[in-house]
Amino acid sequence: MSWLFLLRHGESMWNKENVFTGWVDIPLSAQGINEALEAGTLLADINFSLVYTSTLIRAIDTAMLVLSKNKSGKAPMILHTGEEKQEAWAKIYNDEMAQKVIPVQRDWHLNERYYGELQGKNKKVTADTYGAEQVQIWRRSFDVPPPNGEALKDTAARTIPFFQETILPHIKANKNILIAAHGNSLRSIVMYLDNLSPAEVVKLEIPTGKPIGYEFDSSAGKFMKKIDPIKK
Repeated sequence: MSWLFLLRHGESMWNKENVFTGWVDIPLSAQGINEALEAGTLLADINFSLVYTSTLIRAIDTAMLVLSKNKSGKAPMILHTGEEKQEAWAKIYNDEMAQKVIPVQRDWHLNERYYGELQGKNKKVTADTYGAEQVQIWRRSFDVPPPNGEALKDTAARTIPFFQETILPHIKANKNILIAAHGNSLRSIVMYLDNLSPAEVVKLEIPTGKPIGYEFDSSAGKFMKKIDPIKK
């Protein structure tokens, strides 16, 4: 058995201000830091083999705060694959310590949905300008993008293949994995894992700082159990 945990970053400073964020690299708020630490307490007994995050600081910091609570005795180690000297000079020359790290891979495929021309705009003001119904369609529909942005369908086109090709093989090899990412990148992965239709995913909300866990049975070749805070 192995475990996959999905975690939306804690509240960001722009979440607090009710502003569309997307790919704008905004950090956690004080409340978001507390949410990440609370998630870390919930996951403290999980011995993670690998961690994946987006390239955005709110997801990276959430993962670091979660792992600061972990009881495995291992330290998170951010990988710098392809970054030339940074990658080469980050080599560990002590075998014992090399076994006491949790590799953390950042990848843009896990970034939040690109909100295009909505980025930086207050959500209430935007609803007053374009109408609440139109803004809700931009925010939650499967295939209608915001102006010059991504629909969830477009986000899924990058997150799901990345999950299938890069992350899933590690889960099948009985490794416990944490993905710290964003509301929409995780909505698309949950859509895949739970076999949700485009109509069903419209209703799916991923709360900040609440881990969603999937247990994988390698002998059966499928996910068997889900711990879902959305339904609690």
